[in-house]
Amino acid sequence: MINLARFDLTSLRLFLAAAHEGSLTAAAERIPITLSAASKRLSDLEQMMECALFVRHARGLVLTPAGEALRRHAEQLIHGLERMAGEMGDYAQGIRGHVRMWANASSVIQFLPQSLSGFVRKHPDIRIGLEEKLSQQIIDAVLTGQSDLGVFADSLPTQGLDVFTYRQDRLMVLVREDHPLAGEEALWLRQITAYDFIGLNLGSSLHSRISAAAMREQQVLKLRIQVSSFDAICHMVAAGLGISIMPRGVLRTRALGVGLRSIPLLDEWSTRSLLVGARSGVPLRPEARHLYDYLYHESLDAGGG
Repeated sequence: MINLARFDLTSLRLFLAAAHEGSLTAAAERIPITLSAASKRLSDLEQMMECALFVRHARGLVLTPAGEALRRHAEQLIHGLERMAGEMGDYAQGIRGHVRMWANASSVIQFLPQSLSGFVRKHPDIRIGLEEKLSQQIIDAVLTGQSDLGVFADSLPTQGLDVFTYRQDRLMVLVREDHPLAGEEALWLRQITAYDFIGLNLGSSLHSRISAAAMREQQVLKLRIQVSSFDAICHMVAAGLGISIMPRGVLRTRALGVGLRSIPLLDEWSTRSLLVGARSGVPLRPEARHLYDYLYHESLDAGGG
């Protein structure tokens, strides 16, 4: 049984530095401590864990499976401690509360900057910690209490959450101006499936929505490339590697570059809702309730609720 009282934050930071750098010398310089002290700390950590954390090669350090598991836990622990220190520092400076919010990329890019700016002006003593995540991750985080509030797409189950419609967005087809589809005023999904497609990575709600629609219509997407951001999609389409589907508001914020064109989708599923959710049956802390109510009333003004 590992004695938790023996854990040392400096040793954990050193371990993470060594895992990142692949070199004990570079890790010791980052902390900073002497190389001999760094070597002893890692040796003591492995002894306490009763297993090897690194494989030592002439070219450096490589994590073992046990080391990879410790890396994940250590990163979460250090991140949590840094957040704790930040929040305590804010309270010392007069901040009255923190709200943890996770939101998907579409809401972060299109709507939340304006919403949160208005809220902060009204409640300057409340700090908002916003993290961009995938919709399923957001729902899971709210259900487990890791996040107070979440903003996510409407295509996923929301059992256990109190939700309201925050905003709606419209999906558009993004093409180069020299693409065969560029002259169309509007398109159906079935008209674009013959062309190479650039999509978001697996796990994104937008990718799932498009794939599910294609399956319902017995169409097959020619998915050529998957990337992790809307910016990357725009670059890929601009390079002539394929076409894509993106939210209209995202395209507006990016001011389409020369040589690109967006075309409305006609399919019913191309209009989607972004939801705000909080855990059902668990009262929100006052500061989180203030933000939940603010977004709800704002959504009514915008016609989303």
